[in-house]
Amino acid sequence: MPTAPSSSPARLRRELGVPGAVMLGLGSMVGTGVFVSIGVGAGVAGPSVVLAIALAALVATCNALSSAQLAARHPVSGGTYEYGYRLLRPAFGFTAGWMFLCAKSASAATAALGFSGYLLNLLGDGGGKLRTPVAVLTAAVLTAIVLGGIRRSARTNTVIVSVTLAALTMFVLAGLPVLLREGGTNFSPFLGDGTAGTGGWDGLLHGTALLFVAFTGYGRIATLGEEVREPRRTIPRAVVTTLVVTALLYMAVGAVAVGVAGAGPLSEATLHRAAPLEIVARDLGGPGLALVVALGAMTAMLGVLLNLILGLSRVALAMGRRGDLPAAFGRLDRAGNTPTAAVILVGSIIAGLAALGNVRTTWSFSAFTVLIYYAITNLAALRLRREDRLYPAAFAGAGLAACVVLAFMVDPAVWAAGLGLIAVGLVWHLARRR
Repeated sequence: MPTAPSSSPARLRRELGVPGAVMLGLGSMVGTGVFVSIGVGAGVAGPSVVLAIALAALVATCNALSSAQLAARHPVSGGTYEYGYRLLRPAFGFTAGWMFLCAKSASAATAALGFSGYLLNLLGDGGGKLRTPVAVLTAAVLTAIVLGGIRRSARTNTVIVSVTLAALTMFVLAGLPVLLREGGTNFSPFLGDGTAGTGGWDGLLHGTALLFVAFTGYGRIATLGEEVREPRRTIPRAVVTTLVVTALLYMAVGAVAVGVAGAGPLSEATLHRAAPLEIVARDLGGPGLALVVALGAMTAMLGVLLNLILGLSRVALAMGRRGDLPAAFGRLDRAGNTPTAAVILVGSIIAGLAALGNVRTTWSFSAFTVLIYYAITNLAALRLRREDRLYPAAFAGAGLAACVVLAFMVDPAVWAAGLGLIAVGLVWHLARRR
């Protein structure tokens, strides 16, 4: 029967301040989302995808405040997995960890395959025969970096994020004059015309649910709570700063992309090429700007992969400590810097999924699982004592309601499959506890 963690388990060293935590958050958020999800959202929301970005950011803000105050009060690895156990019931904690591991492992494999595809495209490998082995190798290299500890991982992440932000800034600056001169026609009708997507209010809410996935990377700061200095001050500042910067960047990129190309062509480029911003960049600045955007996309995928390995391994660490995974995954190396077994486990799962070569985690499935995860986050925040709250309970209540509603705005087949996955996990959890 699983047991609670001992009263004084080995703890990770606190290495991160506000700048390092913000950069890790940006590395998780400015990645696959900005280079893919805007095109996906345009396919269901039409030009109103820009409004969907703003709405998704508002929902994420409520969730971010809940995550921040929970992490500040309980600065341990594991994020909502731990909060569910401590403030709700074991089933809620396990469900949060289960959803996080399932969804994000597949997302990390997708990021590895995405990086491989962009790289080989630049090298002229049109057939893509090396796509799978390069993806597996990429996952292995990033896993080795994470095994080096949080400080080395943070430095690598800073370089990756800097390149990505520079590429996106150039994209926005190149497209802004065109947007101001010609973009108005591509925003009418604003709620879509039936060709770019479903349009209407349903399309807007569906797009909001899909784009919410792009704003969930700030949770990585919470899952690293055990490695942050002065967590009660650092975590809230880092989470809010990361969210604001990302929201502004996404809205700017979304406005330029839709204004220059139109929602319909942007959606088509996403479906058929999986590189919508690169195609828009070719229209704006030719091969030179397209190359910069492609390089930015590659570094973004590396950033996503790096931060997912970090976050997933910390959740696996917490689950090992709790007994929901074998105890070996709840131990640290001798220096107390790295949960070696947990990192190797996560890296192996990601590499294995990437080795399939055809892992296509849909944004709809990711949206459902992540929204359920953050619904549990908000529910846990509502259970905080008044003296432990940093923000009014109304934010957690609004976040909980929004997550539940948006989770069921995705396709019925997707949320039905998600509910089935939760049920399977809970059956396994109950059997193990007994």
